[in-house]
Parts: sequence; structure tokens; C-alpha cells
Amino acid sequence: MENVAERVAEGGKRMTTLGVIAMVLGVLAMLAPALTGFSIILLLGVLVSISGALRMVWAFRSGSVGRGLWSFAIGSLTLLCGVAMLANPLFGSAVMTLVLAVYFLLDGVVEIVVGAGRLGKGGGLLIFCGLVSLLLAVLIWRQYPLSGAWAMGVLLGIKLLFVGVAMLAGGSAARALTART
Repeated sequence: MENVAERVAEGGKRMTTLGVIAMVLGVLAMLAPALTGFSIILLLGVLVSISGALRMVWAFRSGSVGRGLWSFAIGSLTLLCGVAMLANPLFGSAVMTLVLAVYFLLDGVVEIVVGAGRLGKGGGLLIFCGLVSLLLAVLIWRQYPLSGAWAMGVLLGIKLLFVGVAMLAGGSAARALTART
């Protein structure tokens, strides 16, 4: 039984540490929102370009001409999208802003549903975080296309801050639970 309590306490410490890190990253993202958003777009452009190039190379190992051509075409399209994001970060920012709005919408709905199933066991905090996500989705959608990279940086910073607070609360609860035993 002592082993379980030790593991819960260690998990609580890790969760608290990760919560603090998430909060610090959230504040940093909010302090430099345009830089954060622009950096996200450039990083994503690089990753998508690499993914497309790898898919094109992989097409030569497909085993059949039909699958190889299809895989090469998809890889070419993926590479083209990555290069477009790198060449025109404003376009990439507009697309990613829409993706971010959809993410916050889905994240908010899931957190509210999960939180409703856990009422009394930290579910209230999940519901609150879900409502924050829904609010962020609405804010992005209402400001589109003007929101762009700035919104991505600020809103991701806010989300990271709230995730950090939730993790900090969870870690504190785990440590408090083991302190009682």
C-alpha cells in the first residue's frame, strides 16, 4: 500500500512541475503573441514539408506503380502545402487560425463532457477549462481573418496557462491525498 501512495505522491509532484512549466510557457506566449504565432507557422511549415518529402521518397518503396503514383502525388501535395506555409506565413496563419478555432471548440466540448461525468472529483475544473476553450473558439471565429498569428499566440498562451493551473491543482490534490494516509 505504501508503494501506491509513493507513486501517487511522485505523480502529483510531476504533475505540479509540468503545470508550472505549462503556466510559464503560457505567459511567455502571451508576452510575445505574434512571435509565438509566427514561430508555430514556420515550424509547422517545415514539418509539413519534411513529411511531404518523406512520403515522396516512400512512394518508391510502395510495391506497385498505382500505389506509388498515388503516394507520390499525396507527398507532392503535402510538400507543396508546407512550402506554401513557409513562403506565405500570412496564408498559413489564416488557415491555422481556423484549425485552432476548431481545435478549441472540440477541446471545450470534450472537456465539458468529461468534466460532467466527474462532478465532485475535479470535474468542475474540467468544465471551467472547457468553457474557457469554447470562449477562445468564439473569440477566434469572431475576429477571423484579423486574428491570425497574434490570436494564435495569445490564445494558446491562455490555454497553456489554464492547463497549467489545472495540472497544478491536480498535482496538489494528489499530494494532499497521500499526505492524509
